Amino acid sequence: MFAKTYGAATASIDGVLIEVEADICQGLPGFNIVGLPDTAVREAKERVKTAIKNSGIKLAPRRITINLAPANLKKDGCGLDLPIAVAVLAAYGFIPQNICRSFLFAGELSFEGKLRTISGILPMAICAQQNGLQKFILPQGNENEALLVKDIEVFAITSLAELVEFLNKRRKFSPATRTKEISSLPYACDFSDVQGQFAAKRALEIAAAGSHNVIMCGPPGTGKTMLAKCLPSILPRLSPKEALEVTKIYSICGLLPKNGGLIERRPFRQPHHTISSAGLIGGGTNPHPGEVTLSHNGVLFLDELPEFGRKTIELLRQPLEDRQITITRAGGTFTFPSELILICAYNPCPCGFFGDLQKSCTCTERERRNYARRISGPLLDRIDLRINLSRPAYGDLCTEKKAETSAQIRKRVEAARKIQQKRLSAYNLCCNAQLTHKLIKKLCFLDEASQKIMQTAFTTMNLSARSYDRIIKVARTIADLKECENILSEHIAEAIHFRNFSPAEGQ
Repeated sequence: MFAKTYGAATASIDGVLIEVEADICQGLPGFNIVGLPDTAVREAKERVKTAIKNSGIKLAPRRITINLAPANLKKDGCGLDLPIAVAVLAAYGFIPQNICRSFLFAGELSFEGKLRTISGILPMAICAQQNGLQKFILPQGNENEALLVKDIEVFAITSLAELVEFLNKRRKFSPATRTKEISSLPYACDFSDVQGQFAAKRALEIAAAGSHNVIMCGPPGTGKTMLAKCLPSILPRLSPKEALEVTKIYSICGLLPKNGGLIERRPFRQPHHTISSAGLIGGGTNPHPGEVTLSHNGVLFLDELPEFGRKTIELLRQPLEDRQITITRAGGTFTFPSELILICAYNPCPCGFFGDLQKSCTCTERERRNYARRISGPLLDRIDLRINLSRPAYGDLCTEKKAETSAQIRKRVEAARKIQQKRLSAYNLCCNAQLTHKLIKKLCFLDEASQKIMQTAFTTMNLSARSYDRIIKVARTIADLKECENILSEHIAEAIHFRNFSPAEGQ
């Protein structure tokens, strides 16, 4: 007997429809799975056989062969347990075959026959919708995630025995409905809590408005980490499309909250400096997203940048330039998005106090230079705004004057983003950081005064062509914040000011 049903797997951040075919024939009893399964999928045969037995269903000893198509795609994870079990039961005649082909199935089976929740449900639900499957059966606990997709009926089942009764129409289940969303909590950090550091606040406002990368250098305790953590609070709210992209990524990584709701806040990721290359960029035999992709549409904060492995941080060059990561393995090529704001922070020397007016540095000049050289020139060239921080004055710390709140700054940022979206919508872009050299020439006109300033800076600062483009992008963002139609010399001057920074000197 032959039967077929549908499951799903994930490749990159997208779902892929998997045809699960089961063939039952006479011969030496056995259970084989073909179609490029990984270890977890190969082990599904033991979970499926035991779950069927413990669900009160007795199978006659036969030779069982499962084919997972397309055969050239590596299948991983335990989400194919349920469609394999359904295909086997349909081939034995315990479930009507015509009904099996109208559902998408996903879920892990326990030995007891219960269904366990899995990761990656959202891209699977999107895949089902795109392939015309309007009914999705999954474990209870995953339904909120699947219900983010419109025009699809979701049935949350707790066990294999319940599923058999449902498919044989001996038991009714109503389609799942969304539970009440948990209201968003306030941001952990607000710019009103940061005393002083006005230049740094200004730089981060520009970064948020144009999605520019930032590096901060200063002694310990000057507020580098706190400033970085405040940045998400002034970023524009996620659009529905961006929110769905972020939620898909976190779904695949199993990082969604228990309610499985849509992620409405921009991500903020802060990996430790001991992170591996695969942990930062993504990878593995079957590549999965790394911290860079988990920061998509949000912020990636690398604190103590020189402490990261040199080879690890050098891998950031291509994602920062192309805003996506391409990983090639024997099984295929995988592309992950990396549209993010990179925030880096570090001390000016190993002891941390070079240039501090209140505490003297104990490092030698050679130690300071070697420490700063851990950050390569090509990586630094991709960072638009560079800030030197010093200790805040006592008067800034004890003042009763309230600083601007994040909500006030965010209004200006959102206004600047709207200007950019209007200008760039025809090119399928949304912020100034995405401008190409060709578009800079077309959209960012410099008057004679601005040209003279740029020419002087290009010569005296030994700028690269990339630096030239990035200064103009930042100047365009500054102009947008001031709602100026054209880039003026003052905007160019401020952009150059935030570029004039030499980490090799610690200042």
